[in-house]
Amino acid sequence: MTLRMNSEARAIYNAIRGEIAKRLVLAGSREFLERFEPTNDRDEILKRRSYFRENLPRADPALKELIAKVKPIRFRRDFLHDRILIVDPNEVENAERLGLCEVSTRPEDGEGYAIVLSTVGYGIDVELNPAQIAPELYVMPLWENLETLRALSRIAELTGRESVAPRILEALRELEPVMKKRELLENLEEIVTAKEKELNEKVSEKLERFSLTLSGRELLNFLGELKSGNYEAIFRHFGEIESEILDLINEAERELGEKFGLPFELFSREELYPISVPPEKVEALREELEKELKVELYLKSREVLEKIRPLLQKLRGEISAVYELDFLRAVREFTEGFTFPEIAESGIAFLNGRHLFIENPQPVSYVVGKKPEEFSVPKADFIRDERVVILTGANSGGKTSLLELTTQITLLAHMGLPVPAEKAWVEPLDEIFFFRRKRSVYGAGTFETALRSFVRALKGSGRKLILIDEFEAITEPGAAVKIIGELLKVAHEKGFHVVIVSHLGEDLKKELPFARVDGIEAKGLDENLNLIVDRQPVFGRLGRSTPELIVERLARKARGAEKEIYERVLRKFREN
Repeated sequence: MTLRMNSEARAIYNAIRGEIAKRLVLAGSREFLERFEPTNDRDEILKRRSYFRENLPRADPALKELIAKVKPIRFRRDFLHDRILIVDPNEVENAERLGLCEVSTRPEDGEGYAIVLSTVGYGIDVELNPAQIAPELYVMPLWENLETLRALSRIAELTGRESVAPRILEALRELEPVMKKRELLENLEEIVTAKEKELNEKVSEKLERFSLTLSGRELLNFLGELKSGNYEAIFRHFGEIESEILDLINEAERELGEKFGLPFELFSREELYPISVPPEKVEALREELEKELKVELYLKSREVLEKIRPLLQKLRGEISAVYELDFLRAVREFTEGFTFPEIAESGIAFLNGRHLFIENPQPVSYVVGKKPEEFSVPKADFIRDERVVILTGANSGGKTSLLELTTQITLLAHMGLPVPAEKAWVEPLDEIFFFRRKRSVYGAGTFETALRSFVRALKGSGRKLILIDEFEAITEPGAAVKIIGELLKVAHEKGFHVVIVSHLGEDLKKELPFARVDGIEAKGLDENLNLIVDRQPVFGRLGRSTPELIVERLARKARGAEKEIYERVLRKFREN
């Protein structure tokens, strides 16, 4: 079952999840993150912990770039308009249900289609299954994702896993010639234009050389014959160059034919210079090439699919495994330096815990509930099983941050993940409540809302951790002692674990002999009169208040009458 959280606790969980999510490189990996929402099931927590212990070391951060190249391979189920399927009348319904292409029972309907398939011995023989009718729908998505397949192959090699990607890549190499033709066809106009330009340059060069070889006398004779209408002489002069130009045209068409795998006549012979290609011929050539290419791609795809079809299911599993690997890599990156917590009998404890969202935090050790034997912290020997703790001390000393850290460690443990501490012990809980002090104007409505929330947290039974940040700030101090005192008595009677931040520690201790009072102390002032705060709570002792040190700082800075007043107030603090 899922660990129940109130909104503030869930906000901390969402922040943790967000930190892991932003380290993912594949959108599909989020599915794995959603599987690890905090649970209250002890066995599930142990199972998850074993899973992460075993798999995190394998999630090498160096795999990130390869993982980023893996994209989902989606096999489309499109309707192909370039083919028709001729079937027996009793097969029409099943054929149409496939929804892959036009279906007919009449062979003559195949006229005009690039690909004619048939189950009755007309055209290309097929069976009524998608792999034979439309193999391109399986093969082309693989061809379009060659980078993904190469990445899968390399990831498997680096992680020592088996992979079907190399075998699929090997089979897809058979498509290279037809895909090369497809690429050429896409650039048909540019290729023809370039060849046309090349031909005209060669013809121009030949004509120039021809004109330079005529002597002055030959040129005069040629002009005389032209004037007298002796065209046979003209043909005699130009026959040789015309033959050379036609040879150039034939050679160019032969080269293009070899490139496209189809012989054709493209350039005009009616006007030898400048040489040109009629646009209608280019369009007719495109249609013919497209038809040939579709048939060739169909036949080659069918051959390739026969080899790789048994591997496709394994390929899907391989991609899913990369999503999992991406998730594990993100978790490893986020939890670098963390340790797996132990399952505790009662409460939460940690040594040298580090707040997740504070830069360079001071490590803090803390315990609420039963103290583990290995919890070796100075002046903590007297701690036994105090389930209710009152946390006191200096303003801005880290009390709220300690509540947040306790929540972070508790949630990570319930996710089955390592926690940011040297050691940690966490009891599997049913519910966790974190009541953060609201930075707003307080009034009767705020007090009522907060009180209702606290009472809801206390109702029922089960294993609960309740963290409260300065409840007294929303009501009068006298009333706060009475209200908090009774609420904590209820929590104690029900066996709940509670940490409450309060400046009323001394008064509450009188009301609650079962509660432990800890203090985060401001130790004094440095040479620049700035507060020196040790964020590690002192167990069993009220924290020295910040106001006293602020008064001391002002007294040391003041002069004359003001200094006397500050010192009088300071003496009052020290008398108490």
